[in-house]
Amino acid sequence: MQALIDGFLKFQQEAYPQRSALFRQLADSQAPGALFITCSDSRVVPELLTQQEPGALFVIRNAGNIVPCYGPEPGGVTASVEYAVAALGVADIVVCGHSDCGAMTAIANGCCLDHLPAVAGWLRHADSAKVVNAARRHDNARQRLDDMVRENVIAQLANLKTHPSVALAMRQGRLTLHGWVYDIETGAILALDHASQRFVSLADFPLTRAA
Repeated sequence: MQALIDGFLKFQQEAYPQRSALFRQLADSQAPGALFITCSDSRVVPELLTQQEPGALFVIRNAGNIVPCYGPEPGGVTASVEYAVAALGVADIVVCGHSDCGAMTAIANGCCLDHLPAVAGWLRHADSAKVVNAARRHDNARQRLDDMVRENVIAQLANLKTHPSVALAMRQGRLTLHGWVYDIETGAILALDHASQRFVSLADFPLTRAA
């Protein structure tokens, strides 16, 4: 806890004064350009990864970067997606998975989650990715996990499209979807290409989009 307090004091004394004009501007309004949906994993930091300042990203984080399909009982993710798209008018949504994801490891390896019933229930929103990945051939456990991470990004993008606000914005041509996989060790990002449905290097193909 002391590290957090020390960090806040450093922010107040050093980082905040350097951005005081920005924070004054953000004090009573926000206009983020993108909704960034990623995992709660402590190693994934959206603003650091994309080098964005406060106010640029509207962020949703949860175990496995999951977006439940739209349903009659909206939860926090659904409400946040709707607010970002319909109220804030974001132009892009990124679903970002990552290497060594604990949630995807549990699914890929068929781990027993009886002691974590809430986690088990939550991960059922990735069942379509689980089924697709299980039907594929994998040379080793690492490949099985990497493929699961990618399939989950694809599945969550499909789930996103069931949300009315997303469907409308896409139909009106004011929203683009992106599927990324971040490699923690190398810092590289693979992006889902809409045309080929393959993941390609974002550094080599920076205009790649998923939909």
